Amino acid sequence: MTDHRPTILVCDDEPDVREMLEEYLERRGFDVILAEDSIVLRAKIADHAVDLILLDINMPGEDGLSILRSLRPESDVAVVMLTAAGEVIDRIVGLEMGADDYLAKPVDLRELEARIKAVLRRKQAPDVQKADGQSGVRTAKFGTFTLDFGAAKLFSESGEDVPLTAMEFSLLKVFADNKSRVLNRDQLLEQAHDRSWDPFDRSIDIRISRLRRKIEANPQKPAIIRTVRGIGYIYDG
Repeated sequence: MTDHRPTILVCDDEPDVREMLEEYLERRGFDVILAEDSIVLRAKIADHAVDLILLDINMPGEDGLSILRSLRPESDVAVVMLTAAGEVIDRIVGLEMGADDYLAKPVDLRELEARIKAVLRRKQAPDVQKADGQSGVRTAKFGTFTLDFGAAKLFSESGEDVPLTAMEFSLLKVFADNKSRVLNRDQLLEQAHDRSWDPFDRSIDIRISRLRRKIEANPQKPAIIRTVRGIGYIYDG
Protein backbone atom coordinates (compact mmCIF):
# COMPACT_ATOMS: atom_id res chain seq x y z
CA MET A 1 0.00 0.00 0.00
CA THR A 2 1.51 3.32 -1.08
CA ASP A 3 1.39 6.39 1.10
CA HIS A 4 -1.05 9.07 0.06
CA ARG A 5 0.67 12.06 -1.53
CA PRO A 6 -1.36 15.14 -0.62
CA THR A 7 -2.43 17.24 -3.60
CA ILE A 8 -1.79 20.97 -3.34
CA LEU A 9 -3.45 23.39 -5.74
CA VAL A 10 -1.35 26.54 -6.11
CA CYS A 11 -3.35 29.52 -7.38
CA ASP A 12 -1.18 32.56 -8.10
CA ASP A 13 -1.10 34.89 -11.09
CA GLU A 14 2.73 35.09 -11.10
CA PRO A 15 4.30 32.29 -13.22
CA ASP A 16 7.63 32.47 -11.35
CA VAL A 17 5.89 32.00 -8.00
CA ARG A 18 3.83 29.06 -9.29
CA GLU A 19 6.90 27.34 -10.71
CA MET A 20 8.96 27.93 -7.57
CA LEU A 21 6.23 26.52 -5.32
CA GLU A 22 5.63 23.58 -7.63
CA GLU A 23 9.30 22.61 -7.69
CA TYR A 24 9.75 22.97 -3.93
CA LEU A 25 6.55 21.19 -2.88
CA GLU A 26 6.99 18.29 -5.30
CA ARG A 27 10.46 17.70 -3.87
CA ARG A 28 8.83 17.56 -0.44
CA GLY A 29 6.45 14.79 -1.41
CA PHE A 30 3.36 16.68 -2.58
CA ASP A 31 1.49 16.44 -5.87
CA VAL A 32 1.04 19.96 -7.20
CA ILE A 33 -1.59 21.40 -9.54
CA LEU A 34 -1.22 24.95 -10.86
CA ALA A 35 -3.82 27.61 -11.59
CA GLU A 36 -3.29 31.20 -12.63
CA ASP A 37 -6.81 32.49 -11.93
CA SER A 38 -10.22 31.61 -10.55
CA ILE A 39 -11.48 30.06 -13.78
CA VAL A 40 -8.63 27.56 -13.97
CA LEU A 41 -8.85 26.92 -10.22
CA ARG A 42 -12.52 25.92 -10.41
CA ALA A 43 -11.86 23.68 -13.41
CA LYS A 44 -9.01 21.95 -11.57
CA ILE A 45 -11.11 21.43 -8.45
CA ALA A 46 -13.83 19.85 -10.56
CA ASP A 47 -11.33 17.40 -12.10
CA HIS A 48 -9.06 16.59 -9.15
CA ALA A 49 -9.32 15.63 -5.49
CA VAL A 50 -7.50 18.53 -3.84
CA ASP A 51 -6.29 18.34 -0.23
CA LEU A 52 -5.24 21.98 0.16
CA ILE A 53 -5.39 25.20 -1.85
CA LEU A 54 -2.54 27.68 -1.62
CA LEU A 55 -4.37 30.84 -2.63
CA ASP A 56 -2.91 34.24 -3.42
CA ILE A 57 -5.13 37.14 -2.37
CA ASN A 58 -3.93 39.84 -4.76
CA MET A 59 -4.72 38.64 -8.26
CA PRO A 60 -6.18 40.51 -11.24
CA GLY A 61 -9.79 39.73 -12.02
CA GLU A 62 -11.37 37.75 -9.20
CA ASP A 63 -9.12 38.00 -6.17
CA GLY A 64 -8.38 35.33 -3.59
CA LEU A 65 -10.87 36.61 -1.03
CA SER A 66 -13.70 36.47 -3.56
CA ILE A 67 -12.67 32.94 -4.55
CA LEU A 68 -12.62 31.86 -0.89
CA ARG A 69 -16.03 33.42 -0.28
CA SER A 70 -17.55 31.43 -3.14
CA LEU A 71 -15.79 28.18 -2.16
CA ARG A 72 -16.73 28.02 1.50
CA PRO A 73 -20.50 27.38 1.22
CA GLU A 74 -19.85 24.30 -0.92
CA SER A 75 -16.45 23.03 0.22
CA ASP A 76 -14.40 22.67 3.39
CA VAL A 77 -11.14 22.06 1.51
CA ALA A 78 -8.17 23.40 3.46
CA VAL A 79 -7.05 26.86 2.32
CA VAL A 80 -3.81 28.70 3.11
CA MET A 81 -3.86 32.33 1.97
CA LEU A 82 -0.84 34.23 0.65
CA THR A 83 -1.05 37.91 1.56
CA ALA A 84 1.02 40.96 0.76
CA ALA A 85 3.43 41.87 3.56
CA GLY A 86 1.74 44.14 6.08
CA GLU A 87 -1.78 43.65 4.72
CA VAL A 88 -3.30 42.75 8.09
CA ILE A 89 -6.84 43.52 6.95
CA ASP A 90 -6.59 40.88 4.22
CA ARG A 91 -5.53 38.27 6.76
CA ILE A 92 -8.38 39.15 9.10
CA VAL A 93 -10.97 39.05 6.31
CA GLY A 94 -9.53 35.79 5.02
CA LEU A 95 -9.78 34.17 8.45
CA GLU A 96 -13.33 35.45 8.89
CA MET A 97 -14.23 33.82 5.57
CA GLY A 98 -12.80 30.50 6.67
CA ALA A 99 -9.14 30.35 5.63
CA ASP A 100 -7.16 27.81 7.66
CA ASP A 101 -3.94 29.80 7.76
CA TYR A 102 -2.08 32.62 6.05
CA LEU A 103 1.46 33.58 5.12
CA ALA A 104 2.88 36.91 4.03
CA LYS A 105 4.87 37.25 0.82
CA PRO A 106 7.73 36.83 0.18
CA VAL A 107 7.16 33.31 1.46
CA ASP A 108 9.76 31.42 3.46
CA LEU A 109 9.50 27.99 1.83
CA ARG A 110 10.39 26.02 4.96
CA GLU A 111 7.73 27.86 6.97
CA LEU A 112 5.24 27.32 4.16
CA GLU A 113 5.93 23.58 4.20
CA ALA A 114 5.48 23.48 7.99
CA ARG A 115 2.19 25.39 7.81
CA ILE A 116 0.85 23.16 5.03
CA LYS A 117 1.72 20.02 6.98
CA ALA A 118 0.12 21.41 10.14
CA VAL A 119 -3.12 22.26 8.32
CA LEU A 120 -3.21 18.83 6.66
CA ARG A 121 -2.65 17.11 10.02
CA ARG A 122 -5.62 18.96 11.48
CA LYS A 123 -7.71 18.25 8.40
CA GLN A 124 -6.91 14.59 7.99
CA ALA A 125 -6.21 13.32 11.50
CA PRO A 126 -9.04 11.02 12.55
CA ASP A 127 -9.20 10.61 16.29
CA VAL A 128 -11.00 7.28 16.62
CA GLN A 129 -10.99 6.18 20.24
CA LYS A 130 -12.81 3.82 22.58
CA ALA A 131 -15.71 5.60 24.22
CA ASP A 132 -16.93 4.46 27.65
CA GLY A 133 -15.24 1.10 27.13
CA GLN A 134 -17.16 0.49 23.91
CA SER A 135 -15.76 0.29 20.41
CA GLY A 136 -16.75 3.39 18.53
CA VAL A 137 -15.95 6.92 17.49
CA ARG A 138 -15.48 9.57 20.10
CA THR A 139 -17.91 12.46 20.01
CA ALA A 140 -18.49 15.66 21.96
CA LYS A 141 -21.58 17.83 22.35
CA PHE A 142 -21.53 21.54 21.62
CA GLY A 143 -25.02 22.60 22.55
CA THR A 144 -27.31 20.83 20.10
CA PHE A 145 -24.38 20.02 17.79
CA THR A 146 -22.24 16.88 17.84
CA LEU A 147 -18.54 16.81 16.98
CA ASP A 148 -17.47 13.48 15.46
CA PHE A 149 -13.74 13.12 16.09
CA GLY A 150 -13.30 10.19 13.73
CA ALA A 151 -14.95 11.88 10.76
CA ALA A 152 -13.64 15.34 11.73
CA LYS A 153 -17.16 16.67 11.22
CA LEU A 154 -19.76 18.68 13.11
CA PHE A 155 -23.40 17.61 12.87
CA SER A 156 -26.53 19.54 13.71
CA GLU A 157 -29.34 18.06 15.81
CA SER A 158 -31.07 16.98 12.59
CA GLY A 159 -27.92 15.24 11.36
CA GLU A 160 -26.86 17.85 8.83
CA ASP A 161 -23.13 18.30 8.23
CA VAL A 162 -21.98 21.76 9.38
CA PRO A 163 -18.95 22.83 7.27
CA LEU A 164 -15.77 23.28 9.33
CA THR A 165 -12.31 24.40 8.34
CA ALA A 166 -9.37 22.36 9.62
CA MET A 167 -8.60 25.03 12.21
CA GLU A 168 -12.21 25.18 13.42
CA PHE A 169 -12.30 21.41 13.89
CA SER A 170 -8.99 21.53 15.72
CA LEU A 171 -10.24 24.27 18.04
CA LEU A 172 -13.41 22.34 18.87
CA LYS A 173 -11.31 19.26 19.60
CA VAL A 174 -9.07 21.25 21.98
CA PHE A 175 -12.12 22.61 23.80
CA ALA A 176 -13.64 19.12 24.03
CA ASP A 177 -10.40 17.78 25.47
CA ASN A 178 -10.37 20.58 28.05
CA LYS A 179 -14.02 20.86 29.05
CA SER A 180 -14.66 23.36 31.86
CA ARG A 181 -11.00 24.51 31.79
CA VAL A 182 -10.12 28.10 31.00
CA LEU A 183 -7.72 28.20 28.04
CA ASN A 184 -5.73 31.28 27.15
CA ARG A 185 -4.92 32.26 23.57
CA ASP A 186 -1.39 30.91 23.80
CA GLN A 187 -2.66 27.48 24.84
CA LEU A 188 -5.26 27.46 22.09
CA LEU A 189 -2.79 28.41 19.36
CA GLU A 190 -0.17 25.99 20.61
CA GLN A 191 -2.57 23.04 20.84
CA ALA A 192 -4.73 23.78 17.80
CA HIS A 193 -2.37 25.60 15.50
CA ASP A 194 1.13 24.33 16.30
CA ARG A 195 2.48 27.78 17.01
CA SER A 196 2.75 30.30 19.83
CA TRP A 197 0.50 33.32 20.22
CA ASP A 198 1.54 36.80 19.14
CA PRO A 199 -0.19 39.50 21.25
CA PHE A 200 -1.26 41.17 17.99
CA ASP A 201 -2.54 37.94 16.42
CA ARG A 202 -6.36 38.04 16.25
CA SER A 203 -6.72 34.68 14.51
CA ILE A 204 -8.01 32.80 17.57
CA ASP A 205 -10.62 35.47 18.36
CA ILE A 206 -11.77 35.53 14.74
CA ARG A 207 -12.09 31.76 14.54
CA ILE A 208 -13.97 31.51 17.81
CA SER A 209 -16.29 34.23 16.56
CA ARG A 210 -16.91 32.12 13.41
CA LEU A 211 -17.54 29.02 15.52
CA ARG A 212 -20.01 30.88 17.71
CA ARG A 213 -22.00 31.88 14.64
CA LYS A 214 -22.30 28.17 13.84
CA ILE A 215 -23.06 26.65 17.24
CA GLU A 216 -24.47 29.33 19.54
CA ALA A 217 -28.18 30.13 19.70
CA ASN A 218 -27.15 33.75 20.26
CA PRO A 219 -23.54 34.41 19.15
CA GLN A 220 -23.65 37.80 20.88
CA LYS A 221 -24.33 36.08 24.20
CA PRO A 222 -22.40 32.81 23.91
CA ALA A 223 -23.27 30.02 26.32
CA ILE A 224 -21.19 27.17 24.90
CA ILE A 225 -17.79 28.77 24.35
CA ARG A 226 -17.63 31.66 26.78
CA THR A 227 -15.12 34.47 27.10
CA VAL A 228 -13.28 34.75 30.41
CA ARG A 229 -12.30 38.41 30.45
CA GLY A 230 -8.59 39.02 30.58
CA ILE A 231 -7.71 35.33 30.30
CA GLY A 232 -9.23 33.48 27.36
CA TYR A 233 -12.10 31.08 26.72
CA ILE A 234 -13.92 28.20 28.38
CA TYR A 235 -16.11 25.44 26.91
CA ASP A 236 -19.03 24.31 29.05
CA GLY A 237 -20.75 21.94 26.63
